This record gives sequence, structure tokens and C-alpha cells, in this order.
Amino acid sequence: MSAPIRIAPSILSADFSKLGEEVRAIDAAGADWIHCDVMDGHFVPNITFGPDVLKAIRPHTTKFFDVHLMIAPVDPYVEAFAKAGADLISFHVEAGPHPHRTLQAIRAQGKKAGIVLNPGTPACLVEPLLDDLDLILLMTVNPGFGGQSFIHSVLPKIAQVRALIGARPISLEIDGGATVETAPLAAKAGADVFVAGSAVFKGGPSAYAGNIAAIRRAAEAARGEWV
Repeated sequence: MSAPIRIAPSILSADFSKLGEEVRAIDAAGADWIHCDVMDGHFVPNITFGPDVLKAIRPHTTKFFDVHLMIAPVDPYVEAFAKAGADLISFHVEAGPHPHRTLQAIRAQGKKAGIVLNPGTPACLVEPLLDDLDLILLMTVNPGFGGQSFIHSVLPKIAQVRALIGARPISLEIDGGATVETAPLAAKAGADVFVAGSAVFKGGPSAYAGNIAAIRRAAEAARGEWV
């Protein structure tokens, strides 16, 4: 049985002056997950927010908080993000030498755990971690900024990771440049969770539901034979 298509709007593209209101709006508009991009200005060239902001927006929705840590080191911050309301915490395999230890730290907090690969990182690096994962996130842009264009050369890696996952109950997420044009390509290759920032938040709150539905329809229509 295949996993459903899930749309995870990234609040990186929301209006930060009214973040709680924006979270409520994408919840009402049909978001499956809320994607929270945490950047430290060190691992990636931008700074976004920390656990206090996550804690502040947590009461505004009951939706699944998909927290993507683009930080290094990771381990000292796992507990804080878990207590702030994360449901799943993912981190970059490139961020440290001991990914198993970080996965264990996330699990120790009672949270789901994910690993992230940058566009230039080979798929094989997830293989030793597969039995400890709930999610694999493949970056389809270089991390650090919203609004970038989809890197099409990642598509074969999506298919490679889908094959590695096999029958395991692991979600395969893509992050970066997801639109009604690119989401079908990733879905056909094997992705089932789609982080979308600009493509969801464009047009303001009245457009959110239509934007989410359009990405979902496009992805569902293009799912490959792996389903």
C-alpha cells in the first residue's frame, strides 16, 4: 500500500510578521504537514528561527510539524526542538560525522527521525541508516534560501532512494522548487512528500487552498509504477 501524497508548506515563505495567522491559514487550506526550516548562518548561508519560534506557533495548529534542521552541530539542539513541538526532526548527513548518534538522540525524545541529503550528496549514504529512519529528505535546491529553482539532476537520485527504501515505511520528501510543473517529476520518480514554499504562499491567504490542491493534483496524477 503506497503512502498518500502529502503537501508540506514551508513557513520560510510565510509572512513572519503574522506567523501564527499564516500557520492557521495553511492548516485551513489543506496542508498535510507544516515544514519548519531552521537555518543557523553557519551550515547554510542564512538564519531563520530557533525553538522559541517553533514553540510560539505550535498552539496554532495540530498538524504534523516537520522540522528540518540546517544546522551544525545538531545534537545539542535536538532536545530543545523536540520540547518546542516538533513531531519529526530531520538533519543533514553532511552536518556531522555520527548520524546514528543523532538519530538515537531524536528517538530518545520520542520523535520521528529523518535524514537529509544535499543535491550533490550520493544516495548511497542513506543505506546504513535505513532501518533507523522515518523519512528521507532530498534537497532539490542547495539549502539556505527560499525561492530557488528545482535542480532536475536530483530526479535520478529520488528513484535510487525509492529503490533503497523498498517496502520500509519511510517517507520520501523533496524540498526546493516544488511547483505544479516539478512536483509531478519528483512524484513519478518516487517522492511522496512535497515541501513547497513560494508555490503555496504566492497570492496571499485566499490563494493557499488552490495552490496546495494544484500541487497535490499534479503529483497524484504523475505517480510512477513504484506505487
